[in-house]
Amino acid sequence: MKKIILLVGFLLIFAATFAQKSKEIFIEYSEYFDVDEDLYPDAILLTGNVRVSHDGAVMFCNKAYLFKKENYIKAFGDVRMIQGDTITMTSTYAEYNGENKQAYASGNVIMSSPSSTLKTEVLNFDRIAQQAFYKTGGTITDKENVLVSQSGTYVVQRKMYQFRNAVTITNPKYVIKTNHLDYYEKVGHAYLFGPSTITSKENYIYTEKGFYDTKKNFAHFVKNSYIKYNNRLIKGDSLYYDRNKEFASATRNVIVTDSINKSIVKGHYGEVFRNKDSLMMTRKAVAMTLVEKDTLYIHGKKLIVTGKPENRVVRAFNNVRFFKIDMSGKCDSLHSDEKTGITKLIRNPIMWNYENQMTGDIMHLISNKKTEKLDSLIVLNNTFIASKDTLGTGFNQVKGQNLYGKFRDNKLYEVDVVKNTEVIYFMRNDENELIGIDKTVSSSINMTLDGNQIDAITFFKKVDGDIYPEKDLPENARKLKGFIWRGDERIRTKEDIFPPEELEYDEQMQKDKKAEKESESVPMEVRKETLEVEEKKDKKKDS
Repeated sequence: MKKIILLVGFLLIFAATFAQKSKEIFIEYSEYFDVDEDLYPDAILLTGNVRVSHDGAVMFCNKAYLFKKENYIKAFGDVRMIQGDTITMTSTYAEYNGENKQAYASGNVIMSSPSSTLKTEVLNFDRIAQQAFYKTGGTITDKENVLVSQSGTYVVQRKMYQFRNAVTITNPKYVIKTNHLDYYEKVGHAYLFGPSTITSKENYIYTEKGFYDTKKNFAHFVKNSYIKYNNRLIKGDSLYYDRNKEFASATRNVIVTDSINKSIVKGHYGEVFRNKDSLMMTRKAVAMTLVEKDTLYIHGKKLIVTGKPENRVVRAFNNVRFFKIDMSGKCDSLHSDEKTGITKLIRNPIMWNYENQMTGDIMHLISNKKTEKLDSLIVLNNTFIASKDTLGTGFNQVKGQNLYGKFRDNKLYEVDVVKNTEVIYFMRNDENELIGIDKTVSSSINMTLDGNQIDAITFFKKVDGDIYPEKDLPENARKLKGFIWRGDERIRTKEDIFPPEELEYDEQMQKDKKAEKESESVPMEVRKETLEVEEKKDKKKDS
């Protein structure tokens, strides 16, 4: 038993001695050896093609002072340090401590890895942590980019640079500027944190937290981010961008501003194809356009805007609603053409202009392209206009085949109704006393309006009718065939354009936004694809 214990003890002492010796800096070659205890106590002077090694690393230089007791070396002239096939570092001067594996290099320092090259004036390399760091400004070059920063750290195992202060990435297609950047050199993945910009010929991007793939040219930004083109600005809580396709998508609190057409499109999910001049928005989507001094709000489950600024086309689908202070309406879908100035309300249209309710099979609003004001209205097939009598319970009604109206200051002031027209109109004097009820049919009529009141009616051809005292016209004769009053459907505010389910979705989005506020103060999590690509490359290399 004692023999076994003695043997184990001997092996432990031998292993400790071997481990200690393995840490010593080993001189492999030098043309000249010298010792000068007066000038360089405890140092060996090595001169000419010096080569030393330590624990997997090799150092070359013209001249060196090796301090054996301290296990420390100072190297001068054409210094080159190589660590396996991962790191090569050159400089005019270097120091290396074999006890803690700390290296220091200065003077035109160049550190090369298989994927990139770092140039700086002073570099520290911790071989235990496998990290190199600088604070004197550095330039990193790889196949795609040139990266410059005031300070930085290179993590060897992860092939990752951590850049801080005045960071700039210059790529043939864009320039990135930030103060906080993590860059994975093998895959070209950049993680930005804090105020950052990406500038190119196509656009200008701002973010305070995001990811950019510098090789595949796509990005994801998640805090205070926007993309600015010549005439469009895209904002959203989460932005995805593909530079190759010039495609951007945004999620939650999305805003797309069109400076030329004075319009804004909002929603909780949007897509923009710059090269196709197209925009799609959904999830509480609304398009807002400045019409003179008022704003027109258009909502649909899906909004699509296409064409160049002078030829913009806005299309809205499914349960479309729109609102302006003096006008609102609904339809199944909408098509608005900037070039022609025509807005088509398609299928089941209804519109309110002040207190006048208008329906028909086809409804077109036409704008004056020069003044950008509403010019005229066309309603085709089954035209019906209705408004409440100002004081009584009855309804003024006009029915016909087609309607042609004219606007003045965005108010409908003159209307022509043609073919098979019918009218029921409550006539009042200047004291608002009811004179009688006009019930007339004719081939066509012309009406002038003053706000929500009919000012005058002129009948043309085949006129047949009379003005009846109120007591002589029964209730069932005071409504034209097909009359339906839909006042409870009227959209009276810009909030009314959204159905309940869209408002509920918006409320949930704002709750999600509030819940994520706490995570905005920390850098973006490293994506799976960043780590997966690194792992795949390392496995492939090992095999």
